[in-house]
Amino acid sequence: MSYLIDLFKPAPHLPEIQDPAIVDKKYAYWRVRILYSICIGYAFYYLTRKSFTFAMPGIIAELGYDKAELGFLGSIFSITYGISKFTSGMMSDRSNPRYFMALGLILTGVANLLFGLSSSLFLFAVFWGMNGWFQGFGAPPCVRFLTQWYSHGERGSWWSTWAVSHNVGAFLTPWIVGYSMQHWGWRYGVYVPGIICIFGGLFLINRLRDSPQSMGLPAISKYRNDYGDVASVSSEEDQKHSALRVLVDAVLTNKYIWMLSVAYFFIYVVRMGVGDWTALYLLETKGYSTIGANGTASLFEVGGFFGILFAGWSSDRLFGARRAPINILFSVAILLAIFFFWYVPEGYPMLDSIAVFGLGFSVFGPQMLIGVAAAELVHQEAVATSNGFISLMAYLGAAVAGYPLGKITQVYGWYGFFVSLVISGILTFLILLPMWNLAESKIESQKQG
Repeated sequence: MSYLIDLFKPAPHLPEIQDPAIVDKKYAYWRVRILYSICIGYAFYYLTRKSFTFAMPGIIAELGYDKAELGFLGSIFSITYGISKFTSGMMSDRSNPRYFMALGLILTGVANLLFGLSSSLFLFAVFWGMNGWFQGFGAPPCVRFLTQWYSHGERGSWWSTWAVSHNVGAFLTPWIVGYSMQHWGWRYGVYVPGIICIFGGLFLINRLRDSPQSMGLPAISKYRNDYGDVASVSSEEDQKHSALRVLVDAVLTNKYIWMLSVAYFFIYVVRMGVGDWTALYLLETKGYSTIGANGTASLFEVGGFFGILFAGWSSDRLFGARRAPINILFSVAILLAIFFFWYVPEGYPMLDSIAVFGLGFSVFGPQMLIGVAAAELVHQEAVATSNGFISLMAYLGAAVAGYPLGKITQVYGWYGFFVSLVISGILTFLILLPMWNLAESKIESQKQG
């Protein structure tokens, strides 16, 4: 037991290497290795996170559950996942992210295997809730890696490169699940992703390392002389603060974190609403085949891939690492994309594809950048905690996109579904709008302090 406790402790700092050539060489190597490792690992997380979504038609056909019951499972997942991201964020700030991320990936694979072995709604809820909990181990370590290995002025671009990994995973999921279902049944649609993730966890243990300082390298802010955000000016004293003090002082009393959190809530109503229900919408209203509906729905992630990259690049290059303006502009695009998808008539699959792509592009931009903004508003030892807190709010929104949105759709039809998305988009815009100049005010206050 003591070995496991020691394993999850942050790796100790080594004496700093003094040779600049060696420092440059090591930083160049490890920054690339860390990035591709967390990209692959987080893409694998999405294989087991979205497997149920695309297995739903098979579950309905074999076991006869309705939309509200399956929406209930989605809500259970979102609640456990949101709570886990919150608690895991606090734990991750005080752990070795290498082992933390790998353990979660292995256990989410196990949860998928157990889900596939079940048939009752109760066991589905238990194992899918377990999956949600272990899924929460994925993002907080990545946030730590991204703030420890990449500095403020470049972080939007690096972060967006990592963030598209979940679009890659979510894009691959319907094809992997669909192929498995078509050949072996819906249970293999969760078995196969589960097995992949167990091996993926072992891959992460091999590839990842903790902070630059644990490799004998200087802190990234010192190495790049980039002290543009709160995280960059943290001191070693921050590491001595308790988790509760970090939560209260850095997160709960920060009004901007609260504003970002509420906006995140409504972003996730839209994101999960579109992501979880699009395939079923196309099947029921537009006569798509299962593979056609899943394929069109996967374009949501393709659009997200490009939206994330553009959001990160544009916030760094066009707005001087200010995140709020891009978030606000994207929230307007969300509303336009919802209306476009809503009013595409039956018999125009190309327009459906364009609409779903546009939704992904517009939704995933702020979904990524809100996380970046929250990380840059707190000191280094609270970045995962702040990310966990806003993620808790986000997945309460995702829970609304489960049973409540499923019930609205069952009672009021797809009209009620789209009205719910429009309301969420409007509220997102109104909450983000006052934050347009947030980064400038924040950095100025740092200089004065």
